[in-house]
Amino acid sequence: MSLNEIDEAGINNMVMTILEAHVTSDKWTTLEQVYKAGIQQLDPGIIQTFLVHNSADSTLWRIITVWSSRQVLEVMRRSTETPQGVLMFRSAGAEPTLSIFDTVAQATAPQT
Repeated sequence: MSLNEIDEAGINNMVMTILEAHVTSDKWTTLEQVYKAGIQQLDPGIIQTFLVHNSADSTLWRIITVWSSRQVLEVMRRSTETPQGVLMFRSAGAEPTLSIFDTVAQATAPQT
C-alpha cells in the first residue's frame, strides 16, 4: 500500500517511535547538528519530531517521532534505506535502540 492509498483509506492511528542511545559528551554537538540538518526535509508521514536528552543522565539521548499512522511507518521501515534517525545516532558514534508506541489518546493545548 502506498502512502497516498493509506491516506485515502483513512487509516490514521498515530504511532510514536523512540530511538534511544547513550552519546558521549564530545559527540553531542555532532548529533545536534546532524539532527537539525536532517529535519529540514522530513520523511513522509512524520507529524512531529524531537531531539531530547535526559536531565538526570545527559548522555542518554532520544529522537522521538510522531507518525501519522503505523501503516506509514511500516512503509518507511520496509524501504531499503537505513532510517534517518539511526544514521543520525551513528554519526555521533552511537547505536540506537527502537521502541514503537501506539497512540491511544491525545490532547493538544488550544492556540492562544
